[in-house]
Amino acid sequence: MSIFQIVVSFFTLVGALGVFLYGMKLLSESLQKVAGKRMKHLLESMTSTRLKGILMGILVTVVIQSSSATTVMVVGFVNAGLLTLVQAVGVIMGANIGTTVTAWIISLFGFKMNLGLMALPLLGLGVPFLFSKRDNLHSIGEMILGFSLLFLGLTFLQDSVPDLSLYPKVLENLAQYTQLGIWSVLLFVLVGIILTVVVQSSSATMALTLLMCANGWIDFTMAAAMVLGENIGTTITAVIAASVGNISARQTALFHFVFNVLGALWVLLIFTPFLHLVDRMALESGIGSPILDPSKAPIALSLFHTSFNVVNTLLMYWLTPQLVSLVKRILPQKETEDEEYRLRFIGHDYMPTGELALLSVWKEVGGYARRVHRMFGFVQRMLDPENEKDFEKTYERILKYENISDRMEVEIGNYLGRLHTSELSDNARQQVNALMKIISDIESVADCCHNAGKILKRKSEAKIWFNEYIRRHIDQMMDYVDQAFTVMTQNLENSFEVDLTAAKRCEDQIDRYRNLLKREHIKNVESGVYPYESGVFYSDLYSQCERMGDYIINVSEDIQEMDTVEKAMPKDELPESEDGGIEDQE
Repeated sequence: MSIFQIVVSFFTLVGALGVFLYGMKLLSESLQKVAGKRMKHLLESMTSTRLKGILMGILVTVVIQSSSATTVMVVGFVNAGLLTLVQAVGVIMGANIGTTVTAWIISLFGFKMNLGLMALPLLGLGVPFLFSKRDNLHSIGEMILGFSLLFLGLTFLQDSVPDLSLYPKVLENLAQYTQLGIWSVLLFVLVGIILTVVVQSSSATMALTLLMCANGWIDFTMAAAMVLGENIGTTITAVIAASVGNISARQTALFHFVFNVLGALWVLLIFTPFLHLVDRMALESGIGSPILDPSKAPIALSLFHTSFNVVNTLLMYWLTPQLVSLVKRILPQKETEDEEYRLRFIGHDYMPTGELALLSVWKEVGGYARRVHRMFGFVQRMLDPENEKDFEKTYERILKYENISDRMEVEIGNYLGRLHTSELSDNARQQVNALMKIISDIESVADCCHNAGKILKRKSEAKIWFNEYIRRHIDQMMDYVDQAFTVMTQNLENSFEVDLTAAKRCEDQIDRYRNLLKREHIKNVESGVYPYESGVFYSDLYSQCERMGDYIINVSEDIQEMDTVEKAMPKDELPESEDGGIEDQE
């Protein structure tokens, strides 16, 4: 074989793998678009026990044909606070079992029929849906196209793998690496890890392993070793997803890694007996011995893959509390960890599919609003500090929170900008537009808090004091603003069931009270209720509170406007409500 032929064969194989991977990616993403919200609802409701979580992990992975996609979604849900680490571990275990279905499809059908013959009819079926203006129908078209490319990629893979029997020297060189006993097993475990890390899909590397086995490149034993390596390598996708997440997301990814590594280790300790057990199971089930008859190896390899993952899940099921404790010891939650300078629920190096990304953004914006509410609490504290040192410290915190607020607006805005350029449904795009307005309004509220803090700082430097009359009325105004903050954060947490009536009632209270204070202000100065100098700071302060009220009501109105547009859409296109909030860490 000439160097040119080797290069052409290599890139042909890479191209075939690329078609397979793109088909799998398109299939996974389109299925998430079609059933994304329903899938999230199922994940939330079906993870109350470990067994339910395992069954859900199996179901979701069988549907989307990718354990990596399932684990990345789980990491995203943990990062968004929808699932706890304990709830997530069951789904991860189930995903490992669900991914074995891909191997069975390839081994049972991929080597007995030309899947490429199905690709064009599927393509013909799916193309009309791609031109539909309805999001669901368009996503169904993408799903069918994904299946078509998946089958086409498998066909290309089969055709691109060279027959090594025509090149006996290559076969001899390869064979020498399979005759080193346990070192050969460890070598092929490493090969499986590296291939999966590079390709970023255990299903794709499993397809390659099955093809190598079917074409006689490697025997059943070495192929089984590669499968163990692929199970470890597939954890890298979740690790990448969690690297920009919070501590809970990183713990979830670490659990996935520990679970798969421990599974591979115990199988390696009893590798030969376990293979003989699979060989006996294959014989008794009528498949035939993969050790005596290499042609039976692909189906037996799928049997090994499934047996290993099922037994590993059964073993680790009872050790889950210990594994969770181990993970928490390796990656502990630091009590003093200050996450104020980083986003908690969204990252910049990894972006999940649209619906999951939006869910994380809503959580992030909810945290942003709570942070600004806390900033307003510092303004209230400056009115009645314990001492001068406390006053200065509180003012410094307001300045710090103002800088944080500016950064959060920019970072969330940049993330939404990136999300806006991706492929989104109409309602998802509507949410992005609403969120852009909301973060701008929240940042304006933070500016008002900052201005109020500066007013109180100047008052202190000027040695001006508020009498009981001013204090009583400012306290009342701030109580009204505080109530408006509470309604705003509740509306953000229940973003598809916004209570605009309560929000408007708070706004009306603030406006009416500001108008009352404004009417009485001149008369109070003239009648000597308080000095003119105090009145200047007093009027500036209640004016800032009124501006806060304007921006706060804008947030609820932006959510209501988005909700109104969605209610006018067909019901099958509506996203479901996401309830609940996460306590923000200071």
